[in-house]
Amino acid sequence: MFKGFYNLTSAMLSQGKRLDVISNNMANVATAGYKSDTYVDSTFREYMVSRVGNKDKSNPAEIGPASYILAPSRLYTDYTQGVLEETGMPLDFAIQGNGFFAVQTGDGVAYTRAGSFALDDEGYLCLPDGSRVLDAKGKELPLNTDKIKADASGAIYMENGQFLGQLGVYSFNDNTQLQRDAQGYFTGGGAQAATGVAVRWKAQEQPNINLIQQMTGMITAQRAFQSAAEVSKMYDQLMTKAATNLGNV
Repeated sequence: MFKGFYNLTSAMLSQGKRLDVISNNMANVATAGYKSDTYVDSTFREYMVSRVGNKDKSNPAEIGPASYILAPSRLYTDYTQGVLEETGMPLDFAIQGNGFFAVQTGDGVAYTRAGSFALDDEGYLCLPDGSRVLDAKGKELPLNTDKIKADASGAIYMENGQFLGQLGVYSFNDNTQLQRDAQGYFTGGGAQAATGVAVRWKAQEQPNINLIQQMTGMITAQRAFQSAAEVSKMYDQLMTKAATNLGNV
């Protein structure tokens, strides 16, 4: 009986975590360059269920595997390309291919697919939170104007053709080793200049979120959570009744 209670509790915790991940994905449905996450759980321990006779227990028949407790396994990030959408905004950029923009945050260099840039008070290219965008040499990029034009390599020019700088686009040998921080940036070592990518000027990458898939996952997780909660109440009532009966013996 207690094993069943533990199984149900772990299932509720797991489904709660899954709902948190799905909710975060849906909250970022309008966030440029956002990459969706998928929560995966696994069983803490598996064992074989067998059927045995009432008297002769010498030849058990295996029925199948069962598990004890669900535990978090891993949070997977989907790095597939989102749809690129033209915005017409002169400080909007998007990456076509496998790469990231680099920004200087308060905690160091981080990476992002979001390219909705602006100019800070000192004329540096930055993201809305003030993190400054880095160029191809890892230096902050001063533009001092939004009267610009840019090419597919990320080179930025004034309208008169004067070169201002070049956006840094970086890649990693294995994106699965990256970690997403609380601000939504990716962090990790081993960044190198990206190859085989193009920078789209006046465009934004849309988040790679499948809303129908997320809604389906949310409904499934909610139903599983509610079912586990109902059965756990039954277990609690049974254990309370059993404890009461033992106390009256």
